[in-house]
Amino acid sequence: MAKVKTLDDLKKMREGLQSKISLRENSDRPEKLVQIKVSMATCGIASGAKETMSYLIEELDNRALDAVVTQTGCMGYCHSEPTIEVHVPGTDPVVYGDVDIKKAEEIITKHIIGGELVDGIIPAAYKTSNEHRNEK
Repeated sequence: MAKVKTLDDLKKMREGLQSKISLRENSDRPEKLVQIKVSMATCGIASGAKETMSYLIEELDNRALDAVVTQTGCMGYCHSEPTIEVHVPGTDPVVYGDVDIKKAEEIITKHIIGGELVDGIIPAAYKTSNEHRNEK
C-alpha cells in the first residue's frame, strides 16, 4: 500500500478504493443499505482509520455486501479511535471504538451479517470530557 504524505494522497487513495466497491452513495434508497461512517479526523487517521476504512471497503466487496462506506470528521471519541458508526436498516446506529482490522471483521460477520452486537460499543449516553465541563 502506498504511503500517504498529503491530504491529496489520502483523497486519491479513498477514490481508488471506492471504485473497487459499489458504494451506491447516490442510491434511490440508501436507507435500505447498511451505512458505515469511518471517523477520519486527525486523531482517527493517526490511530489507523485509513487501514480500517480500506479493509471495510475491500471486505464488503469480497463478501458482495451492499453497503455505503463514507468518511466523516471527528465523532468526539478521540480516546477510542479509530471509531466507526454502523447503521443497519431497521435498527439504531451503533458507534464502535478501537476498530482495527480484526474488530472490523468481527463487526461485519457478527453485527452486519448476523445481527448481533459485539464488544466495543460506545454508549449513546457517553459524554466527552468537554461535554462534562460545559455542564458545570
